[in-house]
Amino acid sequence: MTNKKYILFVLKSIMSGFLVMARASLAQENGFGTSYLQELNLGDVSLMELIINMINVILGFLAIITIIIILWGGFRWLTAGGSEDKVAEAKKTIVNGVIGLVIIIASYAITTFLIENLTISTGTETAEFF
Repeated sequence: MTNKKYILFVLKSIMSGFLVMARASLAQENGFGTSYLQELNLGDVSLMELIINMINVILGFLAIITIIIILWGGFRWLTAGGSEDKVAEAKKTIVNGVIGLVIIIASYAITTFLIENLTISTGTETAEFF
């Protein structure tokens, strides 16, 4: 039974890979290749700005995940029904989510500090971090 699922997964992966490659080749024929990206001014971003944008997106995504974890812990606490074990697990989930959120906020502050000081010390101009 496991072998059938594995084989089906591999076949589906190969088929989806072919579909993605076919779509990419059609995109270049229709003018949606690099010329389309240049029309959107996506090729004009410096490496520093690209890294800053990636850090912002990653930290924002992680913050959303930790807030969902905190809300999940609150939901588990509300639906515990008075069970001490379930309440303790829910509290632990909330505490872990808050710790994760503090770590993410601290990493955002550290990266902001480092990037601002690096741009000042090197004399390069970059977009705002926020």
